Amino acid sequence: MKKTYNIEVDCANCALKMEDAAKKTEGVADATVSFMTQKMKVEFAEGADIDMVMRQVCKACKKVESDCEIFLS
Repeated sequence: MKKTYNIEVDCANCALKMEDAAKKTEGVADATVSFMTQKMKVEFAEGADIDMVMRQVCKACKKVESDCEIFLS
């Protein structure tokens, strides 16, 4: 399953850090973060608990870029 989330990030390099952090999160099959569109697209692994995975993605992204926001709703 793929989902798209609105994000708030300050620069393209920060978006790349977020993308790398999201890709390393368990339950994420693939992720792309676009600074230009301020969107994060996440492809979830088969059978993953999407809410739990996205909480982990948020934590991972905050570690690498404390100013970022991912809007889950």
